[in-house]
Amino acid sequence: MTAVPVLHAFPSPEWVSAYEAAINGSDEYRSASTDWTHGAVALVMPAAPAIGMPDDVAIWLDLERGVCRGARLLPRQDAQQAPFILTAEYRYWKQIIKKELGPIAGIMQRKVALQGSLPIVVRFIKSAEALVDAATRVPTRFLDEPK
Repeated sequence: MTAVPVLHAFPSPEWVSAYEAAINGSDEYRSASTDWTHGAVALVMPAAPAIGMPDDVAIWLDLERGVCRGARLLPRQDAQQAPFILTAEYRYWKQIIKKELGPIAGIMQRKVALQGSLPIVVRFIKSAEALVDAATRVPTRFLDEPK
């Protein structure tokens, strides 16, 4: 009998913790990001009360040289000091996690707003792709889908 994986609501502290573990378990991320010394990345989602997310939230990723030194869910205002802030509606984060939308394509299509240096982000495109791959490995329950 195969165990059914526990699905973590996205976003939630449990999802963020599993995401940190997936990042740190990714050889692809580690090798693509050994030169990353540009600081934390915040993934911001505006409030979506209709799906049970009454407040703006952010996922803070403390990234350094191929390692996620910490990840946490926090209020949007606490993420504003991150050197890189990616902001998108919930539906676009869902598309990114499902690999229906690439993070760089999302920026270029203005579905994802970037605060920070676009040339640095583009230089680390393999890192961004590895972060998405890590997210796909987290058993996820999206808030806008039936339980």
